[in-house]
Amino acid sequence: MSVQAEPRLLKTPLSGGAPGSAVTVEPMITGNFHSPDILHANAGGEVGSLKVLRASRGENHPSPIPAFLIRHPKAGPILVDTGLHPSMASDPVQNLGRFGTRFYKPRMDHGDDVSSQLRTKGVDPGSIRLVIMTHLHIDHASAIADFPDATFIVTANEWEAATTGLFPFKKGYHRPQFDYAFDFRTVSFDGENVNSYASFGRTIDLFGDGSIRLASTPGHTEGHQSVIVRLKDNDLVIGGDAIYLENQLEPGSDLPGRTTDRHNFKRSLQELRLFHSQYPNSVITPGHDAEFYKNAPEKFE
Repeated sequence: MSVQAEPRLLKTPLSGGAPGSAVTVEPMITGNFHSPDILHANAGGEVGSLKVLRASRGENHPSPIPAFLIRHPKAGPILVDTGLHPSMASDPVQNLGRFGTRFYKPRMDHGDDVSSQLRTKGVDPGSIRLVIMTHLHIDHASAIADFPDATFIVTANEWEAATTGLFPFKKGYHRPQFDYAFDFRTVSFDGENVNSYASFGRTIDLFGDGSIRLASTPGHTEGHQSVIVRLKDNDLVIGGDAIYLENQLEPGSDLPGRTTDRHNFKRSLQELRLFHSQYPNSVITPGHDAEFYKNAPEKFE
């Protein structure tokens, strides 16, 4: 069954851009999942669903669930992904469902949700008017309900994948998390406003000022996108789940045990690797690397 929400096409560039604009980025860890380690990296290659389920019953390392606050000098505060819903701290079943709670084993302390962290940073959650979704998987879309006044940007391919077909959980989606009459806008990387940037073949300049670019990085999901932002001196790429662990930027490293499209995942990862080699001073954030976020600064600027 498809969802009731109906997205509209996003028209770019958005207002709020200014030539030469640079932004800052603040990562926020909203809790952890204890999902199978083989989902993130597996020396034996891709694995089947039964092996993943068996692995979920064992001991697995905690995987941080990040979201990101971008501060744009003209457009204001912008989120990338929403992290885990505050209910995860007390009753995760209402947000993840019973099977999702058993499988992912979420852990969150009170006050770790994005809304609480925004208030600590002096940002009213109600002032968030734009949320860029790398994709709509259960750990990235969990807290969409907390931002009813925001516009959510998602790729058209991702929306189609997440909202149609049977057994969405098998693909990593839980539709009640995003089936709201909110302002969802879709982007396509096949339009006239799509250009290459650095090593990335298809990007969209969101504000027309080069400060924030959406980059097509499918493979983890059919419509996954990453976000390239311009800091004061370098670029930063919010990689989403196009890369789980920082060491996957190095050729020959173990790849995830499950991907939606292995071929496209490798192509997207290669674009990230090329960017890393060409611009070694730039940062690429991995999706769920505990060591990376442990050592990350409070603010990239």
